[in-house]
Amino acid sequence: MNILITGIHGFVGSNLVKAMGGKHAVYGLDIVADSIAGVAKIYTWEDLDAKRIPHMDVIIHLAGKAHDTKNKSASQLYFDVNTGLTKRVFDYFLATEATRFVFFSSVKAAANSVGDEVLTEEVIPWPVGPYGESKIAAEKYINENFDMGADASKRVYILRPCMIHGPGNKGNLNLLYSVVRRGIPWPLGAFENRRSFTSIGNLCFVMEGLVTANVPSGIYHMGDDEALSTNELISVICESLDRKARIWHLPKRLMLGLASVGGVLRLPLNRDRLQKLTESYVVSNAKIKGALGVTKLPVSAREGLLVTLNSFKGRS
Repeated sequence: MNILITGIHGFVGSNLVKAMGGKHAVYGLDIVADSIAGVAKIYTWEDLDAKRIPHMDVIIHLAGKAHDTKNKSASQLYFDVNTGLTKRVFDYFLATEATRFVFFSSVKAAANSVGDEVLTEEVIPWPVGPYGESKIAAEKYINENFDMGADASKRVYILRPCMIHGPGNKGNLNLLYSVVRRGIPWPLGAFENRRSFTSIGNLCFVMEGLVTANVPSGIYHMGDDEALSTNELISVICESLDRKARIWHLPKRLMLGLASVGGVLRLPLNRDRLQKLTESYVVSNAKIKGALGVTKLPVSAREGLLVTLNSFKGRS
């Protein structure tokens, strides 16, 4: 099949090229026109508007404004990119003979936090902040302009992955790896949380299924089969470094007190950061596995993390 991937130069796009390039004819749509091995041609947004792109069977829309954890990005930028570009690409899809459209949304479009619950597709979306709000606005536009249950000639998928990682990944996992590599003990061992991750291997497996299998249109959450605690994550990092995990189980009251003081003195640990480090965020992948007819994804959470962490070795 002919597959068009927007934002193809990004982390996910690059990995999809490696996974799909040998099976399909892959094309790109990006602001950067640099060629990529395995990609037949990369088009510009002007090519999209001028309808200079040949027939595509599948459009995978990755391009977007990533979540700025430091909250330095202007709110409108999220809506201009995450919502605006999605409208642009989806309108193009509807006007062409392409039969499948995959929009990469985010679990943050559904909920900023889930507490002790498991996040499923049945949740009433309640995003917090411009990133999640811009993603749910894009989802709303898709749902308002396409009947997920009626149109048999086209399939539309809204994919909500939790944190994606793999070789070449940058972000919080890399930062945590750097902290542990320096031998700094993890002081929050008393907090037992559970978090879901998405390994790039599992994501590519699911994407191949959405492109080729008989999967109904709809919203699908994406994550590995197992959720891990931060303590388990620290242990996996130490396993990749071939060293013993240094996890301190300091009293929760003490850490909460230090976080309160940290907020006043503007120290690295404050209440908001403590909550983010210790809260649970478990995502169900039951719906997507059921749609693909599998009971287990090919890569376990631990295996996927080790592949990612081992790729960090040698970095400064």
